[in-house]
Amino acid sequence: MRNVSGFGWLGVSLLLLTPVSSAVLAAQPATTASDTPAIVSNTPPASETPNLAATTSSDVDVNAYRLGAGDKVRVTVYNEDTLSGEYEVDGSGNLAMQLIGALPAVDRTIPEITRAIEDKLKDGYMRNPSVAVEVLNYRPFYVLGEVKEPGKYPYVSGMTVLNAVALAGGYTYRGRKDRVMIVRAADQDKKEQRAAPTETVMPGDIIRIPERFF
Repeated sequence: MRNVSGFGWLGVSLLLLTPVSSAVLAAQPATTASDTPAIVSNTPPASETPNLAATTSSDVDVNAYRLGAGDKVRVTVYNEDTLSGEYEVDGSGNLAMQLIGALPAVDRTIPEITRAIEDKLKDGYMRNPSVAVEVLNYRPFYVLGEVKEPGKYPYVSGMTVLNAVALAGGYTYRGRKDRVMIVRAADQDKKEQRAAPTETVMPGDIIRIPERFF
């Protein structure tokens, strides 16, 4: 009998293994999309994401609010686009409007300034004017005294006295943390009074941090 070379035995072995390998592969389950692990996202769905704009509300009673220098309003004169526009109460306390000129606005409520504009327009300009006034931007409030960055700051709804102090950089080392004084813009007498940290800041308010004595 002839000896079978090494290559011959290798060929025989491959022939014998081929059916077994095919059977093993056939027995393995096919991978499907359902077997692939899902990727979990940490981003909450849109319905669970808080809408900050929707939760923000104004602390100002619009009808009772009295205008002051720095307030910006929109005046709409119906059917008269040339008279409608945005105006700011100037340092003299007036609204400088087209056609009717300067109109005193300080300490007037929105209903009062609306009637005043209508009365001016009736005086030789229009027969039955219809006017609407709304506040676009309220005037700033002030933080003075022993804070790191004293000055004026834009009004934000929901601002507390403590928030205002933090916005102004916090207390200086001389500032009294147990006493905060405030002058309310709505107070006709402009008397300075003590304020609690949780009190709400309104447009035009003046907050003062007194100096402590060592």
